[in-house]
Amino acid sequence: MGKVEDNKKLKMNTLLQTAFDLFTGKGFAKTTVSDIVNQAGLAKGTFYLYFKDKYDLRDKLIAFKASQLFDDAHKALDAAVIPDFEEEILFVTDYIIERFQNQQGLMKFLSKNLSWGVFQDAVGTGSLVSQKFYNHYLDSLQRYHVECSSPKLLLFTLIEFISSTSYNCILHNEPVSMEEYMPYMHAALRQICKVYITETPV
Repeated sequence: MGKVEDNKKLKMNTLLQTAFDLFTGKGFAKTTVSDIVNQAGLAKGTFYLYFKDKYDLRDKLIAFKASQLFDDAHKALDAAVIPDFEEEILFVTDYIIERFQNQQGLMKFLSKNLSWGVFQDAVGTGSLVSQKFYNHYLDSLQRYHVECSSPKLLLFTLIEFISSTSYNCILHNEPVSMEEYMPYMHAALRQICKVYITETPV
């Protein structure tokens, strides 16, 4: 049973990665289901075991890629020494921005889809990836003795702010380059945190 499940997961991941390569290279509109299965080396029937159609695959791929991004950010965060909650937020922001700058295909694909809805979909479908990140976020609030009026609302605001403001700076250098904008982004993120949280004595 374990091997069967591993094989299913491998096929699904192969379809997702192949679709990502085609969507970012050829474009979503020009990519067909036949293109995806042919490049993946799988039968078309296999595709429909996992996805209703190309649009269903795209939606699941957005959640999959966002989940991978949050998982990688979580691993980097675990390996770092961070002094407080706000610095964790800035660390994760810098990590995501750097990934977008180095992988603009990922940035273009996710574009404004790196949102709370995507994050919720990933967690809601039982993704251990995003769940680990979210649990770390909640644990950090406790570890740094931070009282937050609404943890979900704070995370929603942070994710929406980071994704929406970074898009044009990274892809078009508008209104300024990402490097020029980063100090302002950091300052704004600190202010957003202050709206939601108050530190309590240890």
